[in-house]
Amino acid sequence: MTKITKEEVNKVAHLARLELNENEINNHAEQLEKILDYIRQLEKIDTDDVPCTTRAIEVVNVFRKDEKKNSDCNEELLELGPSREDKYFKVPKILNE
Repeated sequence: MTKITKEEVNKVAHLARLELNENEINNHAEQLEKILDYIRQLEKIDTDDVPCTTRAIEVVNVFRKDEKKNSDCNEELLELGPSREDKYFKVPKILNE
């Protein structure tokens, strides 16, 4: 089992653009070592009989099916806007073309 060195913690901190003091470096080295120990334990678990999956639980779509519907509220919606021209909303010009 390889221990995480202070140099490795400093390298990761540098890549993450973090500045760590000596106490933080030691704490992160210990925490990273615990994480790696846990990963080593997980690697020992026999998963040969476990089916491959992308999720731990089944996901079901709860949305209704999209349906095309005719709508007669165009005029009402246009009245809600601050300004309109015929059947379109009128907005300030933003491009100089």
